[in-house]
Amino acid sequence: MSELINSLHSSEANPIFLISFYTMAFLFGICVGSFLNVVILRLPRHESLIKRSSHCMTCGAKIRACDLIPVFSWLMLRGKCHSCGEKISPRYPIVESLNGILYVLTFFVLDLNADSIITCVLMSLLIVVAFMDWDTMEIDMIIVGLIFVLAVPSALFTDRASLLHRIIGAFVISVPFYVIGEISRGFIKKKTGEDYRAIELGDTILMFAAGALLGTKAIIVSALIGIVVAAVIGLINKYVTGNSKFAFGPFLSIGIAIGSLWGNGIADWYINLLKGPAQQ
Repeated sequence: MSELINSLHSSEANPIFLISFYTMAFLFGICVGSFLNVVILRLPRHESLIKRSSHCMTCGAKIRACDLIPVFSWLMLRGKCHSCGEKISPRYPIVESLNGILYVLTFFVLDLNADSIITCVLMSLLIVVAFMDWDTMEIDMIIVGLIFVLAVPSALFTDRASLLHRIIGAFVISVPFYVIGEISRGFIKKKTGEDYRAIELGDTILMFAAGALLGTKAIIVSALIGIVVAAVIGLINKYVTGNSKFAFGPFLSIGIAIGSLWGNGIADWYINLLKGPAQQ
């Protein structure tokens, strides 16, 4: 088994094993994604995640066991409730599929090891953060706390970043975010009378937790990607709706997801690019 695990990226890896492994990773990912849908829906409402069975949000009918197969049940039902025929949001299979795809991508990029397993958990938590913040404009601190907790096994069982870089990573983005939030709060309140920050505390704490997990280089890359994506979407949103206020968490989550897979590599590439001319 260990030989198979160590040979995922080997040129001698068995194609049948690779196909089977990535298929299982995807199937497991969509099953976890089904639970993520429950968390995204119920956690903001302070409802139990396990006590009440899944039910139609329109008619309240209990969802049959045969209709709980992630992704495939939605396709077989053609996106409609079996009881009342009301449309079921396509977001359910989207969340499930996204989680499965991210699991496969994580194992493809990082191989099968402690780092990839921890990163898969991170991906699932980021999906919850992104969709909950999009719905409610709030980031749940329980989920952020779980991201911070992941830094412990990551520090113990992976070489992703040194302890010093994890400490620096926790503060290198979160502190500027906090300062920007505090300064902007006064300007916004003076101009609009509303009491909110350009960068909310939830976003700041998210970057603190992710920085402790990913380290200095990866969290800086994550923040830059998140800011650029948010700026582009924000301009589009402003043009279409005239509203400049939108959730920042989904875009930071995109940045963190990319940073967790390629952040250190991107940072090293950029640093070497800067060093290149000076060494010539």
